[in-house]
Amino acid sequence: MNKLLSKTLFLFFLTLFIYNCTSQINVKNISKNIKQEANIKKPGNNALSNDEVVKGLKEALSKGVEKGSKKASKVDGFLKNDAIRLPFPPDAKKVKDACLKVGLDRKVEKFEHTLNAAAEEACKTAAPIFKNAVLNMSVSDGYKILKGEDNAATSYLKKQTSKELYDIFFPEVKKAIDKVQLTAYWTPLTKTYNKTTMLTGGEKANTDLNKYVTEKAIEGIFHLIEIEEKAIRKDPLQRTTDILKKVFGS
Repeated sequence: MNKLLSKTLFLFFLTLFIYNCTSQINVKNISKNIKQEANIKKPGNNALSNDEVVKGLKEALSKGVEKGSKKASKVDGFLKNDAIRLPFPPDAKKVKDACLKVGLDRKVEKFEHTLNAAAEEACKTAAPIFKNAVLNMSVSDGYKILKGEDNAATSYLKKQTSKELYDIFFPEVKKAIDKVQLTAYWTPLTKTYNKTTMLTGGEKANTDLNKYVTEKAIEGIFHLIEIEEKAIRKDPLQRTTDILKKVFGS
């Protein structure tokens, strides 16, 4: 009987000891979590709030958009930048080659110049369009961009705005094409080429210049925005405001 009582008491105290140890561990863990949570929310530390993340990314995109748009829309912004220069449309290369063969070098050169001028003209309206799109960024989007690739913000902008930008850019490109009289150079070239197809039996050229220039203008300006985004992420000197330094320096 005494042995049974002793075993019972031993098991009781052992259980009580284990329970107390477990409770202390849980209390320590809870305390640790509370402290961590407090550190996240405590003002003045290096932790980022949701508002700061979104504000910083919006500012970075706005800066990239502004600089990219200025570079694209300046005189010869496309023409003298090999990364975004508009070449002869692929479908129209046969026209270019045929015209060069018959001595229309100057018309071909002028056409390429005005092709790029049309893209530059259209990009003058790009900045406010992009800036409006930036305003729709959510907190969730912000964190994905912050932790994403070095072009994540530009990729987000492409996904969110490409269709709308095309719809807005297209009439602007058309006006720009009319302004620089691009068709005045395109029509003679295609007419000359199409006359040769009557003899050779080749397919006539019918390139949609509005579509081509619109797509290339948007592609080019996104390229420039991506360059600016990468610079802000990698180069501390490009982080010109406190919020950019905090978000991208964390």
